[in-house]
Parts: sequence; structure tokens; C-alpha cells
Amino acid sequence: MKVKTNISPKFQETYAIICSDALNEEVEEAVAMLSHQSQPIVVLDRERQVILKPADIYMVKVEGRDVFIYTKQHRYLSRKRLYSMKEQVLDLLQISKSTLVNKAYLDCFEPGFSGSLLIKLENGLSDYVSRHYLPAFKKYLGL
Repeated sequence: MKVKTNISPKFQETYAIICSDALNEEVEEAVAMLSHQSQPIVVLDRERQVILKPADIYMVKVEGRDVFIYTKQHRYLSRKRLYSMKEQVLDLLQISKSTLVNKAYLDCFEPGFSGSLLIKLENGLSDYVSRHYLPAFKKYLGL
């Protein structure tokens, strides 16, 4: 994607124009990233509510009926659904039906069973990339 900027005092407001021959995934991601405003995430830690920055999130995982958010050292309960976390935090990559990981904290990966991959995050958490989500994961990595 080509990027062009035009900085001038004549502009009163910042805006972006995207020119493309079709509405594709690359355009949708650019629009989402440009229009996204980082909102704090409110989670539960026993009896208190904690405010997290989206950059603090390493993994979001559905366990039973609950959604848990993992940070570098803690695990919090969230009232949000997995799909809403994916929409709110753009750095999250879906690796299975029940798991999102933060792209910024990917550490390494190794072959798993039945064509899946085991990924490890910088904080020691790990999970499998399911075969369904493997093509998007490989595309992200440029493989």
C-alpha cells in the first residue's frame, strides 16, 4: 500500500482518504486502524474493577462460560465477549475459536499436532493455532 501525507496549516482537521479499486481486507484494516480510538478495558479482579490499557493485554481466552484476559503477570475476568474484544483491541489476532493473542507479544512457534502450531508469548503463555486460523496467522507472519 502506498502512503502519502500532506501537512499544511490550511488543514483545520486531520483526515485520511483511501483510494482503492475494491473494498478488501487491507482497506478494511486501514479504516479500522485509522478510526480506532484506544479505549481502556475494565476487568474484574476478585471484588475490584481494574482498568487495563489495550497494550497490556497478552491473551484473551474463553474458558467455560467466562472470558479471561491475561496480562504479563495476571489473569482477569472480563464481562466482554471475545468478538467485542477483537473489535476493541486491534492488535489481537484470533488463533482459535476461543483465543486471541496480542501480535506484539508473540515470541516463537513450533509445529503442533494435526497441522496446528503451538505459539508462545513473551510472558510464557502458550496456545495452539487451530487449522482454521492457520492461514491468517501465516499471512500475518509473511509465511
